[in-house]
Amino acid sequence: MSVPTPLAGLKVIEFTHMVMGPAAGAILAALGAEVTRVEPPEGDKTRTLLGSGAGYFPMYNRHKGSIALDLKSPDGIATARALALDADILIENFRPGALDRLGLGYDALSAENPRLIYCSAKGFLPGPYENRTALDEVAQMMGGLAYMTGPPGRPLRAGSSVIDVTGGMFGVIGVLAALEERHRTGRGRLIQASLFETTVYMVGQHMAQLAVTGKAASPMPARISAWAIYDVFETRDDPVFIGVVTDGLWETFCRLFGLDALWADESLRRNNDRVQQRERILPEIRTLIATFTRGEVIARLDGSGLPFAPIGRPEDMFDDPHLAATGALEPVTLPDGTQTRLPTLPIAFDGQLLARSSKLPGVG
Repeated sequence: MSVPTPLAGLKVIEFTHMVMGPAAGAILAALGAEVTRVEPPEGDKTRTLLGSGAGYFPMYNRHKGSIALDLKSPDGIATARALALDADILIENFRPGALDRLGLGYDALSAENPRLIYCSAKGFLPGPYENRTALDEVAQMMGGLAYMTGPPGRPLRAGSSVIDVTGGMFGVIGVLAALEERHRTGRGRLIQASLFETTVYMVGQHMAQLAVTGKAASPMPARISAWAIYDVFETRDDPVFIGVVTDGLWETFCRLFGLDALWADESLRRNNDRVQQRERILPEIRTLIATFTRGEVIARLDGSGLPFAPIGRPEDMFDDPHLAATGALEPVTLPDGTQTRLPTLPIAFDGQLLARSSKLPGVG
């Protein structure tokens, strides 16, 4: 069965680096668009990042082509313009005004290619902050996500480039909306997405909590949970997360673990009453769970309807049986010839994922 390619026939040109812009292009490429990256003659510096940046290029540049252009030369600019004028979609995430100064901004290009959908991915949307430099971590710190993630007084960034990737996703949402509109109008649009506003959108639930309750949200490690049992529990070997999120599941949980006395206590039958008595019931449950291995806990919970999770690490995902069974990791050849598997776009079309083999593009 062939892999679905719903965006086949669309041409995308990328002037991007790092994560946000490439992530937007990666989504379009996974959906079947023809995506071509424009890189400097020496190659995008993202290719050679070390440490936590070493995975950026392979993760967000599969299924793409590459062309090396010197955008400081007339020939390079001429070629870049020709590519843009032949494209359906352009994605860029350089400093504000950088492509405008090269004659590659939206106004200049759309005058000659009115069907062009131009996605500009920045740190901030137009406004007082628009010329500031922003990265994922800057946005997380500034937008309230780091405050909510770490313990009180210890802001902590999330464990992946969540704002870069989500910002890129919002950019793609805008592109697809503009593409649908273009079917009716024949014209493209300038689409702008940003890191800061993406972060604020993601903490909007906490802003709404203040509006509803009159109390500012506490950081997640210190929050008052909406459910009495919604915690990581230590076992005899490895920890496990367990959630009891309905009154019916409370009955199931008590039955599975022989908590007859807790189930008999009618003051604990309703979730909000259990939340108010967390300090009383949690020690007993922690002590009980600690007598089991993680495997024994999972064996009881699996199929019960109770939310649970082993505490996984990224490297564990390579051997996850569900991902293996569904084909959610696609074969990728790294520049040095190393074979690996990386997550495909987590969307199924008629039950089929979009996984297909890929080789990272060489420079130019």
